[in-house]
Amino acid sequence: MFDVRCFVFGVCLLFAVASSAAPPRFPITSYGALGDSKTLNTKSIQSAIDTCAKAGGGDVVIPKGTFITGSIFLKQGVNLLLEKDAVLKGSQNTNDYPWIDTRIAGLEMKWPAALINADGLTNLQLTGEGTLDGSGERWWREYWDTRKREKDDIDPHFKVPRPRLVHIIRCQKVLVQDLFLKDSAFWNLQLTYCDGVEIHNLKIRAPHEPVKAASSDGIDLDSTRNVLITGCDIECDDDAICLKAGRDADGLRVNRPTENVVIRNCHVGLAAGLVCFGSETAGGIRNVRISDCRADNGCGEIVRLKTRMGRGGVVEDVLYENIQADGVRQVFNFNMDAFATTWLPERFRAPAPSEKATPTFRRITARNLTAKNCGAAGHLTGLAQSPLRDITLENVNIEAKGGFTIRNALGIQFKNVNVNGKPVSPPQETMNDGQSARPTGG
Repeated sequence: MFDVRCFVFGVCLLFAVASSAAPPRFPITSYGALGDSKTLNTKSIQSAIDTCAKAGGGDVVIPKGTFITGSIFLKQGVNLLLEKDAVLKGSQNTNDYPWIDTRIAGLEMKWPAALINADGLTNLQLTGEGTLDGSGERWWREYWDTRKREKDDIDPHFKVPRPRLVHIIRCQKVLVQDLFLKDSAFWNLQLTYCDGVEIHNLKIRAPHEPVKAASSDGIDLDSTRNVLITGCDIECDDDAICLKAGRDADGLRVNRPTENVVIRNCHVGLAAGLVCFGSETAGGIRNVRISDCRADNGCGEIVRLKTRMGRGGVVEDVLYENIQADGVRQVFNFNMDAFATTWLPERFRAPAPSEKATPTFRRITARNLTAKNCGAAGHLTGLAQSPLRDITLENVNIEAKGGFTIRNALGIQFKNVNVNGKPVSPPQETMNDGQSARPTGG
């Protein structure tokens, strides 16, 4: 596994040097923006960005007020600063989000631009105590209405184009800090093909009712490397922090991993999972350390890895350490047959090359994990063609209504693993119809 200490020191030093001098400020109100909750300010905000870039860079400042906008596009040297009580709120008009070439859910395709967009920039900063509000409800309703009309429980994920809140692609040395992200129409913060990222102290929220947010991931790292995430508080009713690396044949064509990621001191409430892997795994995901995090009631799963045959890629060298949980649905879920019912555009339906299509999960450790009031310890389930390999649970204590189910797994090690106060060990042979971990000792 990579040297966590050297990586973290290097990223922090980079931003300490880059932030030593106060940059010039470009308030959007100086370019005609009105924070009256009704004026569309896209042109005024983009004018402030363009002027800032031409002047050599600085901070485009969102002051107190609620500023409605469509998609804006950051440029080299331009940082976005949202002051306290500032709200940058997305327009509900789909025409305010132009279609662009991008990557969405692991596929390179055209899709509506995000509210905030950055492409090919270096030393980018999005900071401040203000709020980014995606006004997502009208898109959530459209998604759920579309899903009701689908047959055979087909997921119309790609049939309902929805803007993300923030998308940062092909950027280096990125800092996102202190912001409140809420009500995104699609994923909240996505980083794609980036290198050198710090994300600190974000608060992210998406609702479960009266309308459940759809596709509302908190933070998505997509084929992105050298990342540090700390101090985030996420309740998004989907994956809280998710690592991805491309989908099916298109992801294998791109073949870029997510790697060298440190996540620590984060809290997750209502969400599908604490820190999740996949289901887009084609480019591989490796060298990940998750530590000193907590999940509370409403979080579905803690150790959540998902993929399926045809997706390809290797997920390896992952450590969950010093994790606390209370009231989660299940602690572990290794699922290598996930999301079989998602509708895909025709051009993405071609099968992946057979020699690359089989995904792999290996060398994954959970250590010093305590969970109480849980539905189940969980599932460790591989594929017959690709069993889980070298999964280690150490110093794990779980209080749950149900225990472990283990299927298609080799080299599973339990070291001081207890369920409801009783030590358990994995079955020696699990290449069959699932078995349960069994009590040890008397």
